[in-house]
Amino acid sequence: MAATYITMAELRALLGITGITLYSDAAVEEVCQATEDILNKYLWFNTAPIAATALSANVATITTPTPHGFVTGQTVVISAAGTTFNGSKVITDYQTFTFNYAKTASDQVTNLVKPYGLVTGPNNATAYASVPAVREAAAALATTIYQARQAPGASITTVDGFIASPYQLGNTLIAKVRGLIAPYMSPNSMVG
Repeated sequence: MAATYITMAELRALLGITGITLYSDAAVEEVCQATEDILNKYLWFNTAPIAATALSANVATITTPTPHGFVTGQTVVISAAGTTFNGSKVITDYQTFTFNYAKTASDQVTNLVKPYGLVTGPNNATAYASVPAVREAAAALATTIYQARQAPGASITTVDGFIASPYQLGNTLIAKVRGLIAPYMSPNSMVG
């Protein structure tokens, strides 16, 4: 799936490599997708991981390792939890770490979901690709990633000479754009 926070054409224009075939579309798109993947780990989505699933008497039970915040009557989308459980479901009963919905199928004992599945709740319609601050953050991150890829030494020139900057893609990468994405950050990404 093509990245939407910054597109390949936008990054090519930003870097001044439009029409230059030396840089493959696949390589530029990979940088755009990496940028989107990084930002999505920090942005807020109404989601919860799924740790286990079970099915008994046509009632499916989903267990989350953290309080999920979903309530009876909400429609959620379950993914990566197995074909029996995946899809859009209406919650019929909930507790802090579990919720139930109707599902007609053969009974299944509780199974751990590894790696975790994902339940996405309502109000996940924030189109971050249309939020100017997120797009600017994506542009800054994509430029940094692309330049680090092209010049792995990552040195910068100052009045006194060269200063090595090997940690261009280190833990300070997101710090460069945190101010832009702060209003949209997930509380889970702010721990630590």
